[in-house]
Amino acid sequence: MPFQVATAIPRRAVTPAAFVRGVVAAYARYGLDPAEALQRGQIAPDLVNSPDGRVTAAQFEALAGHAMRELDDEALGWFSRRLPFGTYGMLCRASITAPTLEVALKRWCRHHRLLTEDVRLDLEVGEETATVTIRELRDLGAFREFCLVTLLRYVLGFSCWAVDSRIALRAAEFPFSEPGHVSVYPTIFSRTIRFDAAHAAIVFDKHYLSLPLTRSPVDLDNMLKGALRLTVLPYRRDRLLVERVRRVLRNARGRSLGAEDVASELALSTRTMHRRLREESTSLRDLKEEAKFELAKQELMRGRTPIKRIAEIAGFRNEKSFSRAFRTWTGASPREFRGRYR
Repeated sequence: MPFQVATAIPRRAVTPAAFVRGVVAAYARYGLDPAEALQRGQIAPDLVNSPDGRVTAAQFEALAGHAMRELDDEALGWFSRRLPFGTYGMLCRASITAPTLEVALKRWCRHHRLLTEDVRLDLEVGEETATVTIRELRDLGAFREFCLVTLLRYVLGFSCWAVDSRIALRAAEFPFSEPGHVSVYPTIFSRTIRFDAAHAAIVFDKHYLSLPLTRSPVDLDNMLKGALRLTVLPYRRDRLLVERVRRVLRNARGRSLGAEDVASELALSTRTMHRRLREESTSLRDLKEEAKFELAKQELMRGRTPIKRIAEIAGFRNEKSFSRAFRTWTGASPREFRGRYR
């Protein structure tokens, strides 16, 4: 398999047997016996067809890694022609020299079209979000779910590793009905999952695109010695966590948000959020104060809203406490500050 993407590997069995069946289907396509691959993964034959069966990340890595080498097909039968072992490593090498994640993803999508004409990957950038979309140009048949899930994990895994940051997805979308093993999807993508969509896609904050790639060719050589584990926990470090907290607080517009509320919006535990903010040399309290100040400044510069109302919007109990805090921030009262912009 092409690459390893996580800093922590879950030992519990979360990868559904449906993905194991995807590997077995590749052997059937090429008329070969999957017995040795299943043995390498220590996967019992009766688990393969179990509707509720699960395997660990390490088991699936061993299974799929052996299959890719034995079949000489990193696509595991998805496409109309094989992708020889090492193909996705070559795709990584074509992208790793990009200055930013946006350039790297554009290269990834463009170069993937050289590998197969069966699917097309595109990067679309909006006002707030970026979306990597997979358009199917051929019926993928029984391989559809396994193929689309894996391709999106390849893109997400490489991106996280390349910029050394967790990329927190706003949503993941799939063009098929909700599968019986839907519970695994939040683990490998995000808590917001949409089925029966027009295309397979992952959606994330566009600010991640401006992150520089931090990895060298030597780093890539070392990374390619590992293997992508589809059921890994998300990449731990998020270099945009502070900005994401700021956005949640800005959108609150005066609503009182506790740590639990903010953490829930970020799909993190409260403890994890506090720890990661400390690692970024800040705190939720500091970011709340910053958000109050920025909101108050914006309202004062507009020049129409009564100061008492601005105090409420910014989350203060009364105008007096707001004026005292604002003078501490700026050295001027709210009225004096407003006067400068009239």
